[in-house]
Amino acid sequence: MNVAAATRDLLDRRLGRVSMYRLVLLELIALVVIAVVHTGVGDLGEGFWTVRGQATSLVVLLVAVTLPSWAIGRIVGVPAHLASSVITALLLFFLFVPQEGGIKLAWIALAGVLAALSKYVVVWRGRHVLNPAAAGAFGTYLVQRIADVDPLDRQAASWWIASADLLPYVAVGAFVVLWRTRRLGLGVLFVAVAWTLVVLALHDFGTAFPEAARIALETSPLLFFAGFMLSEPLTLPPRRHQQWIVAGVMAVVYAYPLASLLVVERPQTFFVGDQWQVAALLVGNLVAFAFARRMGVRLELIERRDHGDGTHELVFRPRSPLRFEPGQYLELHVPHAEADGRGVRRVFSIASPVDAETVHVGLRVPDPSSSFKRELVRLEPGAVVHATGVAGDFVLPGDRSVPLALVAGGIGVTPFLSHLAGGGRDVVLVYGLPDGGTVPFADRLSGCRVVIVAPTCPSPLPEGWTWIESPVLTAAVVIDAVPDLASRHVYVSGPPAMVNAVRPGLRRHARKIRTDYFSGY
Repeated sequence: MNVAAATRDLLDRRLGRVSMYRLVLLELIALVVIAVVHTGVGDLGEGFWTVRGQATSLVVLLVAVTLPSWAIGRIVGVPAHLASSVITALLLFFLFVPQEGGIKLAWIALAGVLAALSKYVVVWRGRHVLNPAAAGAFGTYLVQRIADVDPLDRQAASWWIASADLLPYVAVGAFVVLWRTRRLGLGVLFVAVAWTLVVLALHDFGTAFPEAARIALETSPLLFFAGFMLSEPLTLPPRRHQQWIVAGVMAVVYAYPLASLLVVERPQTFFVGDQWQVAALLVGNLVAFAFARRMGVRLELIERRDHGDGTHELVFRPRSPLRFEPGQYLELHVPHAEADGRGVRRVFSIASPVDAETVHVGLRVPDPSSSFKRELVRLEPGAVVHATGVAGDFVLPGDRSVPLALVAGGIGVTPFLSHLAGGGRDVVLVYGLPDGGTVPFADRLSGCRVVIVAPTCPSPLPEGWTWIESPVLTAAVVIDAVPDLASRHVYVSGPPAMVNAVRPGLRRHARKIRTDYFSGY
């Protein structure tokens, strides 16, 4: 394994131990502490806010978001997600200049309440249409404009997180979130486009390029926006190319009024300008919604199958139609007591044909295992879980004549079960197993040439299958097993360590390669 692969593997293993919600929550809490310390020593605030104001605003926002979320959840019968509510409150904390009291603090509280309401009101089939923090901030702006509030009494989003002192911490936090969500490229695209547009505009106003580059990073919340706002999965479309279009639209809208506001001091339009960055996020949310009306679906468990070696298959019946393409995934939400650091949500590849009336997911439950997996395999038929939509780009070429090589590590075979259901393709499957005693889902691997890579040979080995003795699945093994690899599109699925190890070697020999893995696998 080369240095790059080893680094990716290390990041995946470390970050995979913490759920996405908990990771974002911990990072935002760390930013709060850092910001308070910088304010206390005089690096931040400069008379505009104090540590006391930060503490007051934070408490008000936590109450304003979590209490309505809990109350509305009780009324509509949807349990409030505490971590999500706290994250929303912390995001709003960095959007509004902290206040110690007065009407401006009341406006901050209103933003929190509106953000909580948006999670239940501005929804489509159980999914957010708008980013809640942005909806709360923009909703407060609209209320103030409609009520014709005196400009001196208004409290608008000002993104005080945009500071040279906080920039290094925000950059690290944004990188970690984007890496964990597999949206680093998306964040880089947004930052590159928005930053370039702002720098060019500043230069047109007479600012030298080096100074313009510095201003564009230090006085605007580009990195915070990309890492903590743009990346929210519930308000992004399901396909990568759609997400990139949304990021580009957000970047253009975000940058449009910003440069002039950085150069020309216009207090009356500054309110609109800073609010425009919030509007940019909402515009992107609406574009994402137009691409695909994101939906959640309730799934009723009808059967649980044990495939041996800790591998399980769960068969669900959706309460409403579930549309997907072979290779895509869904996220299951299974609340349970004493949840560990990996949380109550987990992503699973869909392992059933697109025309099936049931939805299958497969998982391996090692010992020890996460509380989520233990709870999931304990479910009895009749139990209902919530799936928060379908997404993913691990789909096969539309041209069925393209030859394929599918490389699976352990439970990573599950998306290929959906791929293979259609038949009619030239496919070879290289399937790595920790031991050869059991081949999970063997009865579903028809219509292709199968090569088993394991330290011992499965007994009996199905007719037409090949066994290669190897303790682990490596790029060299795959290359030997598929002599015509250079003519095939290669798809690799499995634990991050395996994918990171084989991808570099295969990339040099394959016609095209696509990978599929999830941190916390």
